[in-house]
Amino acid sequence: MTRRGKRTAGAQRVVWSPQPRQRVFLSRTEDEALYGGAAGGGKSDTLLIDAARQVNIPNYKGILMRKTYPQLSELIDRSRFLYKRAFPGAKYNGTEHVWRFPSGAQVRFGSINHPQDRINYQGHQYDFLGMDEATHFTQDEIEFMLSRNRPSGPGTRVYARYATNPGGIGHVYFRRKFIDPAPPGTRIIRRIRIQIPHGEMIEMPRTRIFIPSTVFDNAALLKNDPGYLARLAALPEAQRRQLMDGSWDYYTGQVFQEWRNDPGHYDDQKWTHVIKPFPIPGWWRIYRGLDWGYERPFSVGWYAVDGDGRIYRIREYYGTNGESNQGLRLTPNTVARKIRQIEATDPNLKDRKIIGIADPAIMHGQTGPDTTVEAMMKREGVYWLPGNHDRHQGLVQCHYRLAFGDDGRPMFQVFTTCRHFIELVPALVLDEADVEDVNTKMEDHIYDEWRYVMMANPCAARESVEPPAYSLDDPLDLNPEKQKKPLFYRI
Repeated sequence: MTRRGKRTAGAQRVVWSPQPRQRVFLSRTEDEALYGGAAGGGKSDTLLIDAARQVNIPNYKGILMRKTYPQLSELIDRSRFLYKRAFPGAKYNGTEHVWRFPSGAQVRFGSINHPQDRINYQGHQYDFLGMDEATHFTQDEIEFMLSRNRPSGPGTRVYARYATNPGGIGHVYFRRKFIDPAPPGTRIIRRIRIQIPHGEMIEMPRTRIFIPSTVFDNAALLKNDPGYLARLAALPEAQRRQLMDGSWDYYTGQVFQEWRNDPGHYDDQKWTHVIKPFPIPGWWRIYRGLDWGYERPFSVGWYAVDGDGRIYRIREYYGTNGESNQGLRLTPNTVARKIRQIEATDPNLKDRKIIGIADPAIMHGQTGPDTTVEAMMKREGVYWLPGNHDRHQGLVQCHYRLAFGDDGRPMFQVFTTCRHFIELVPALVLDEADVEDVNTKMEDHIYDEWRYVMMANPCAARESVEPPAYSLDDPLDLNPEKQKKPLFYRI
């Protein structure tokens, strides 16, 4: 970013210059792109610069967002430094929180602290949508703002950019959308089928990409503050892996920080909560848990209890349509028939006595006892007992179960085939208003179902043993030109 200098006619003064990883991100042409993953990668500066790239177009409108307005103060202060020097004629209106540029273009600052704040953006259109610390937003808030990401007039480019560290209420949404589908630096192409008037179907591509960055990509920060790297390295393992390494498996506010998924121990079952499946002995007890959902996902999980009281999650049936926190809209009868089918064919469940534990809410109905979820499933031969709904004690029981003993074994482990549990439960964050409970705005249905079964099999607390540190793999070469996999991935 440059502007004309005052001392020498025609001279250009550099106000800001991208570092190599920032340059990669700013060069991307995808509809949506996520930048960051670790602390110190220069994320906020990159969003500010991206938002100002089209301010020479009179009708251009961009918006930069944080979850709350107080969180915007640092971003606004940085914009005063960058924008005023690069665009001397630009003026900032502190009441409206908007920059107006000589061409007439605008860059606005916004927040969605409460659901009703969305009304502030109804009818608006923004050629550029930038969300800083994007995982602080809910999926509904992000997708609402994406609906505002549309052209404000001719000649503009329309796209969305996000910057964030792992963790927060939107963690699962961004992980599913950007992290899990393809390696970093890989273009992801989603083909969307749309039915237009007269019944014709058209297919349109929607592209996205994840460009990771860490403190090592910010040479200026390391030069100005050499001790910052040491401070990150000295953090506890979970925070270090989040903020220094950019790991999406560990982050501040994580409910189950003791969670470990170590493939190196899938076979010996030590120092890991995820293990390789094995045949369940016929004399072990089997439980089935349920958290019901229609618009939201339902969750059914099967658990085996060994002679020592250790519990294994061995099978799951998760009712989602593939989108975050969206259910299948199936009737209880249909779900019950699927449960019966699973239990009649799974070798670990077939011909076994199975004890069903469910959310007590399924025993109650507004139109009479015959219309409850419990009653409809009972008619299909699937039976439930009411679970204990004490959320605080349930969370404590889950923590007790995850603690490692002297032998390296926890009292709860999960088969690798239970992929929804492995993805969703470790991503849960604490409720800001009640730090003794899980944030219920997240996709917590599997957690609730798990909690009911744990409360039906309470265990005593035991001295927790700190597991050994993970053995770190060689760092991933994030240069997409050197990746062996193709530079795009279709879903």
